[in-house]
Amino acid sequence: MNISLLGNPSDTICAISTPHGMGGIAIVRVSGTEAIDLVTSRWQGADLKQVASHTAHLGNIIDSSGQLLDQAVVTMFRGPHSFTGEDVVEIACHGSTWIQQQVVNTLIDAGCRHATAGEFTRRAFVNGKLDLSQAEAVADVIAAQSQAAHHVAMSQMRGQFSNELHELRKQLLQFVSLIELELDFSEEDVTFADRSQVTTLATHIHQVIGQLIDSYRTGNAIRNGLPVAIVGQTNAGKSTLLNALLHDDRALVTDIHGTTRDTIDGTIIIAGTLFRFIDTAGIRQATDTVEQLGIQRSWQAIDRADIVLWVVDATRPQHLTDLATDILAHTQGKQLIAVVNKTDLCSPDAAISALQQLLPSQQPTSTPQPATNIIAISAQSDTDVEKLRQSLVQTAALPEISHNAVIVTNARHYQALTRAQEALSHAINGLNEGLSGDLVSQDIRECLYWLAEITGEITSDQVLAEIFSHFCVGK
Repeated sequence: MNISLLGNPSDTICAISTPHGMGGIAIVRVSGTEAIDLVTSRWQGADLKQVASHTAHLGNIIDSSGQLLDQAVVTMFRGPHSFTGEDVVEIACHGSTWIQQQVVNTLIDAGCRHATAGEFTRRAFVNGKLDLSQAEAVADVIAAQSQAAHHVAMSQMRGQFSNELHELRKQLLQFVSLIELELDFSEEDVTFADRSQVTTLATHIHQVIGQLIDSYRTGNAIRNGLPVAIVGQTNAGKSTLLNALLHDDRALVTDIHGTTRDTIDGTIIIAGTLFRFIDTAGIRQATDTVEQLGIQRSWQAIDRADIVLWVVDATRPQHLTDLATDILAHTQGKQLIAVVNKTDLCSPDAAISALQQLLPSQQPTSTPQPATNIIAISAQSDTDVEKLRQSLVQTAALPEISHNAVIVTNARHYQALTRAQEALSHAINGLNEGLSGDLVSQDIRECLYWLAEITGEITSDQVLAEIFSHFCVGK
């Protein structure tokens, strides 16, 4: 691998592995062939060269002149039975930021190199302790913001996704080898692979890959939050609603039309589901250039959203039709919830009635209750905002995630699976059309390539550098 991109693998590296800032304790991690020797040179206590792996020892960390820096606990992990597969020493020192930095400095003086972002996990990948999808899951475990995100990330880190891909590749390799073996005996007209069995297997694998691809919507929502665009006319109460949903004064609220000029994001977990709300500029006929750009971003936010909250001012039901055609056109194929706001100022009945006439899925009924996708609230007084939160969870309809769930959460994996499925589609078409084995084999091998690209069996240095650059230093 390119050392300039990935760091010199022969170096012994160190870094603080706990969050930046002051705390009760901090962990400084050291990994490499000289980890034990270098830490020993800055250690007063048990002979680290003699102690057993996976044991902890109390002693003192000293600087290059022998002066005491801190009392610490050192935990030994001898390779290959460690996270990185190398000798690893973890120093638990007191959490003063000064002490943390001094411990790192004295280790660098002793001969360590400061680790780059994600270098510990990268070494675990290079040394075969994790495949690439598992390594990426390490970052997802750290960044998990909900129970579902944690479950999915832990499942991937334990190898559930990798095992699924390994089984698919194993089956494909078996049949592609038989097809290619036929090519070596083409003059003898020998058949090793039953075409109907190959077609059945390829179709089955195509379906499995399709299920993984389909899971990406759920996985992306779990990992990054389900995008919800809050849209409507100026002064309908969109920013007030965002603040109410987040329990925070995230957006500026005034009586002046066109206050919001850009999108404002905020996330919150509701009933275990992470929602990413996007407050948008009020939509109207604007002459101001900046406001026009903000309105353009409002339409773009709708395009990116899975759920759209159309906020309607209950005090101005006569203006509903000004925006209805454009809103309905932009929300085709998306979940739409019409939110009649400002019920603290007037009855919402007129606005609800107008919406029931406008929304294609809603017909006026004799029941006094509004339809399920029309909710009347007061964002200002927080009236029925909880009802809206419940409706959001029901509309999201994300499945319950188990610890063993195999769900795609990574855009890189999604793209590779999509290309693998395309290649397999070509192979299936070739089998059905009776194409020669070498052409079918080429398509199957392309499918195998993209599956292997996910786990890192075939991955460029540039891809690795990009992936691990997003990790924390010290992980």
